[in-house]
Formats: sequence, C-alpha cells, structure tokens
Amino acid sequence: MTYKIEPDSFLNNLNQVAQVRAEVAGCLGRIADTIEQAELEGKQNSGGLGLEQEIEDIKVAGENLRTGVFRLLVLGDMKRGKSTFLNALIGENVLPSDVNPCTALLTILRFGPEKKVTLYFNDGKPAQQLDFKSFKQNYTIDPAEAKRLEQEKKQAFPDVDCAVVEYPLPLLEKGIEIVDSPGLNDTEARNELSLGYINNCHAILFVLRASQPCTLGERRYLENYIKGRGLTVFFLINAWDQVRESLIDPDDTEELEESETKLRRVFKANLAEYCQVEGHDIYDERVFEVSALKALRKRLKNLSASLEGTGFSEFMGALNTFLTKERAVSELRQVRTLARQTSSHVQEAIERRIPLLDQDVNELKNKISSVEPEFKILTEIRDKFQEEIKNTRDLKAKTVADSFRTYVLNLGNTFESDFLRYQPELKLTDFFDGDKREAFNTSLQQAFEQYISDKLADWSLTAEQEMTAAFAQLSRSAANYGASYSQVTDKITEKLTGQKVQAGTHNSTEDKSPGWAKWAMGLFSLSTGNIAGVAMAGAGFDWKSILLNYFTVIGLSSIIVAVFPAAMIFGPVGLALLGLGVGFFQADQARKEVVKAARKELVKHLPQVAQEQWQPVYDAVKECFDVYEREVTKRVNDDINSRKAELDNLLQQKQSREINRSAELERLKKLETDVSTESHKIEIVYKDLLKFID
Repeated sequence: MTYKIEPDSFLNNLNQVAQVRAEVAGCLGRIADTIEQAELEGKQNSGGLGLEQEIEDIKVAGENLRTGVFRLLVLGDMKRGKSTFLNALIGENVLPSDVNPCTALLTILRFGPEKKVTLYFNDGKPAQQLDFKSFKQNYTIDPAEAKRLEQEKKQAFPDVDCAVVEYPLPLLEKGIEIVDSPGLNDTEARNELSLGYINNCHAILFVLRASQPCTLGERRYLENYIKGRGLTVFFLINAWDQVRESLIDPDDTEELEESETKLRRVFKANLAEYCQVEGHDIYDERVFEVSALKALRKRLKNLSASLEGTGFSEFMGALNTFLTKERAVSELRQVRTLARQTSSHVQEAIERRIPLLDQDVNELKNKISSVEPEFKILTEIRDKFQEEIKNTRDLKAKTVADSFRTYVLNLGNTFESDFLRYQPELKLTDFFDGDKREAFNTSLQQAFEQYISDKLADWSLTAEQEMTAAFAQLSRSAANYGASYSQVTDKITEKLTGQKVQAGTHNSTEDKSPGWAKWAMGLFSLSTGNIAGVAMAGAGFDWKSILLNYFTVIGLSSIIVAVFPAAMIFGPVGLALLGLGVGFFQADQARKEVVKAARKELVKHLPQVAQEQWQPVYDAVKECFDVYEREVTKRVNDDINSRKAELDNLLQQKQSREINRSAELERLKKLETDVSTESHKIEIVYKDLLKFID
C-alpha cells in the first residue's frame, strides 16, 4: 500500500536522508583520519598496524556517501509529456516542454549553484559550456522539424553525446539526479545508450500516455530491455485528466467510469508482469495515473501547492518510500557494516600488539617464526579461491559464448514469424520510384535493426542470468573461505598473544567475515563506488557495465553490416519485388517475398557472424571474472601482507630503540576508543533514521 505525500513533506524526508548521509560521511572521514594519523605516529613508536586497506575503503565510502545521489532514469516514447512531468516533479519549468526537444538528447539534470549547461560531444570535440537561455534557443526544434526527423528516424543533434544541466532547485539539492533519456522510438544506438544508463540508476520512471495505452513500441521496449532484469520501475500514465476531455459528454460520470475502467484493464494487462517482486504483486505501488500539466500549473503558481487530484501525491509517496525506506537504509546499512568491521580490525590489531610490547627481540622472533605455518595456510586459502574463480570464469565464458553462437544460428528458424512485428508498411510504388527507393530501403533496414537489437537484448538477459548465478555461487564460496580464513587468523593471534580469541560483539555473518571476503560476497559495493543501479548478487563491483561495454561493441554494427548491406535492396529483395505487379492484391505477396529474401540473406551470413563474435563474447565474460579475481586476490594479499607488516614493524622498532610501553599503551587505547566512538555514532544515526522513516 502506498500513501500520499505533498512536495514539502517529500523534500523534508529527502533532506533528512541528506543530513544523515553528511553526518555519517563525517564520521567515516574522522575514522580514516584517526587511523591514518595513528599509523604515522606508529612509525615512531611500536610500528604501524597495517591498516592501509581499511583507510582506503573508509575514505572511498565516505566520499561516495558525501557526493552520492539518488539517480532516476526517465524513459518513455516521444510526446508522452516526459519534460512536463519532470518540470512538475522538480517544481519549475526547467526543460522545454512545448516541442519537447530534450528527448533528442540524453539530458542529466543535477544540482548546481548556478543555471548552466555543459554539452558533451561524441566526435572528440571538447565539452562546451553555455548558459541556460542559449541551450533552450540552440537545442529547440519547431514542431514541423520534429515531425520530419521522427519520420526519417534521424537524430536532431547527432554530434551531441549528452547534456548536463545544473540548476539550483530544492529537489536536486536534496540529492536527486534525473537522467532524461531520448524517446524510445529514437535510433537503436540511442536505445543502447539508455540501456547503459539503466544499470547506473536507482529507479526508472517510465512515462506513458492515457490516450495511447501501451503502444507496440512501448511493449517492445519493456519486453526487451526491462523484463526480467530486476529493475525498480515506476509507471506514470500521464494526461489522465484528458480521459474526461475525450468523452462526448465530459459530465457523464457513468461514461467516465466505464472509459477509465477499460483503460485500467489495458494498462494492467500490459504492466502487471513488471510489478512483481519475489512473487508479490505491487502493481498499486508502481503504477500511477498522473496529470503532469495540471500539477505543473499548480506548482508554478505555488511551489508548496497541494497536488491533490493530479496523481503526484500518490506517486511521490511511493517514490519517498522507495528512496528513504529502501535505498537509503540499504546504503547506510553497508556503511554501518564497513564501520563495524574497521573498528573490529583496529581492536584486533591492538589486542595483538599489546601483549607483544613486553617481549624482547628474541622472544618476538620466535613468536613470528611460530606462525609461519598459519601464514602459509592463508596463502593456500587464497590460492584455492583464486583457482575456483578462474575455473568458474573459463566454464562460464565458454557457456555464454556457446549460447550466443547457438542463439544466432537459430535466428533463421523463426525469422519469418518474428519479423512480422517489425516489418514496415511497404508501398511498392516507392520501390519502383527511383527518388523514393532510398527511403524504402531505409525503412526496411531500420526495421531489421530493431529486430536484431531486440534479439540481442533477449539473448543478453540469458547471459546475465548465467552470470548472476555464477557470482551468487562465488559469494557463497567467499563466505566459506572467509570462515576458514578467520579461524586461521584467530590461531595466529592466539599463538602471538598466548590468549584465546573471544567472540566479537557483532554476531552476524557479515561482521565475522574478513574484509576481503565481505567484498567478494558483495557486501561492500558502496566502498567501490557502485551505489546506484543493481549490484548483482555475489559481487561487490558492477560487472554488468563491463559486460554491456563489450556487448555494445558486438551489437548492431557487425551483424547488420554482414547481413543487411546497403545495396541489399537492389539485390535479393529487389529481384523478389521486380517480378511482382504494383496492384493492391500484390502487396501481401510482396511482404512475404521481402521476408523470404531477407531470411535467405540472414541465414547465409549467420554462421560467419556466430563464428566471428564467439571470441568477443568469450572475452567479455572472461573480463568480468578477471576483474573480480584481481580485486579479490589483491585484497587477500593486502590482508596477509599487513598482518606480516604488523609483526615486522614491531620487530624493527624493538631492534632500533626502547619502546615506552605506558605511552604506547595509552596511544593505542586512544586509537581504539576514537574509532569505536565514531563507529558507535554511525550506529546511533542509522537507528535514528529507521525511527524517522517508520
């Protein structure tokens, strides 16, 4: 169930989360500074404690928390009122909404002290800054031009990669960043770009229109780019107030109810499957009937105006629940885990150090020598996990690459039935007219591009599922190896100190695991900067971005060039059409001939495509696991080396000078207290946030 919330309350809740983020980031910064200073002082006393990895992780997590935002991706076909919706959401007429030219650009809207726009180009030109007025003037196209470009499937500004719009707006200042994507009926290259941003956003706002319920293009996009990917999607059915206006008698309540009921059935039939979470139906929490223009008019007159009757209060209530109760809590839970672990590591290092302060050089050497077998076991654990990762890599790389080859080779089997939904209306007179033949060829090729793009998206979902399962298994293995690793490090501590290691105060699995194992289990995606999008199960890094970069290269160009050369219309397809008349009754036969000719070309080239692209797919999957393996290995090595460095540092200090035990004991205890205090503050702030959002 969702609840209503007005703009002021929504901003207040976001502001509370922003304050908590800032407060926790401050605690993390003080922890990092405290440990870093202590390590410097340690060089002049009993030596450092080998806490370099903790310092690095805490610093990165603090910075990401300080600068992090909730990133929302706005998707929708052209002329759905996306810009009007966004303007209503942020409370100001920022994006041009009369012609909606910004749908031709990927536009990132973020907070800035001044109104300005930065254009980024895709042809190597340096970025260009311009004022907001110039941006609206230079990148706005009139309705006639917009319609012509849409019909010709051309981009309005092909040299522009994206625009970053900075604006001093309250919503943006509270930590919201909005990515406004091009229309779904834009080029396939632009669709791929939008798909790339999906992985780096917390939620998708998919804008539809009540007067055009779930068009073929929208259903196609949802099926191929959203379905089965575990994304959080809010559906905004815009212009709901126009349902009444479309009636013969707008005051006929019975007719209005009947019309709205029919519309709701259509939308639910098409959207219900995208509103399932672990078997639970959350349709009412994800689909909203809104009137963006009505809401915008209200907010332009009064930013705090009630949005009752526009659908925005219900939507903002659901978005508020998602951002504050789900995303913010998850984000801060990760930070709390990191702070707990760091405090625990500091405490353990100090507990190992204190008993060794009283030992002379020879005693310390004997102690160090006694734990060499345990350090050897630690490296064996590392090697076993490393070998498992590599074996999984080799198996999955081949499995996924083989699945690609099989999938491609089988495309011809269903091409004739599959291509029907893409095939444009064929006007044979256009083919026989030399002046219109190019347009005829272009429309056919664009249909083929859509077909190939969707088929690749369909296969990529299968690849992602394979990868998700593999990393989930590696996550479980990391937990097991981590438990074995902790038993060995406990034994090292017992040998060095002569005291049995006591169980820590935090009993959850995530707190007892060593830091490298937590990272490998995917618990520290925050510390590596991946605070947005879907961090897949079992991985503390964004492997989907790695995969996407490779698959985009594989993408359309290689297959389309091989299967559908520019001159094809004058070859097999042309020959198929030349033998037909141009009358009305030949149209259906012509469509069949086109599909047959296209299939013939497709089947001819598919073996070559499958063979040539097998290796790039293999390399893409392999790289995902290689990145994972390199980071895991580095973290295990750092942990082992830091433990050895603790002992070596102390031994060197004892060999070079007499250590002031009481002063060193006081320094170490202060370090432990200071870190524990800041970690405890994070616990309190986290609990207070839970109380606030309940």
